[in-house]
Amino acid sequence: MSSIKDMKPHKVAVYIDGFNVYFGLRKQGWKYYYWLDYQGLAVKLASKVDVENPILVATKYFTSRISTPFDKRKRQSDYFEVLAARGGIDFYFGNYKDSHYDCTRCGGKNALSNEKQTDVNIAVQMMVDAYENKFDTAILIGGDSDLVPPIREIRRLFPAKRVMCCFPPNRFSNEVKNATNAQMFIHEADYKNNQLPDEIRKPDGYLVRCPDTWK
Repeated sequence: MSSIKDMKPHKVAVYIDGFNVYFGLRKQGWKYYYWLDYQGLAVKLASKVDVENPILVATKYFTSRISTPFDKRKRQSDYFEVLAARGGIDFYFGNYKDSHYDCTRCGGKNALSNEKQTDVNIAVQMMVDAYENKFDTAILIGGDSDLVPPIREIRRLFPAKRVMCCFPPNRFSNEVKNATNAQMFIHEADYKNNQLPDEIRKPDGYLVRCPDTWK
């Protein structure tokens, strides 16, 4: 009988829609899980893939940097630095595009920020990684239906590969469910058990603490 060491590893790559998770947690009232160890969560989810010898080979995090207000920008920046110090995660940044609209009550102009490029960045990375045979199973953490077309194309062009979706709270999509090979909800215990330490010292010696408003 062959041992696990003799088995060919089943490569698992994880693609994280950062804001999809953030807004799902916020809507659920789970802000105390914002200080999330995504690499730890990715390892846990990869282990749940229903195959022999699943191995996490990549964790890719997609998001955008906010510019205002300052306190939120600082919290986000600290969090990104902590994730980078933790290691194992590749970052892909989109951007925010500001637009303005007229207030019907006061007649003034208000700013509205919209996140751009995240879906495109995820789609491109998933397609490229499939083409370059970087994974056997792709796990998408998010529930944005804009990603249904690339998921369908990956399955059509690479029928031996699997795409699995792990839905954050309040981000379920029937379209995504029907497009993927497998689906699951991320349980609250997985968020709770994959939190970063309250204090993390970066390689440069700087100490970063979990924001008080996230506790």
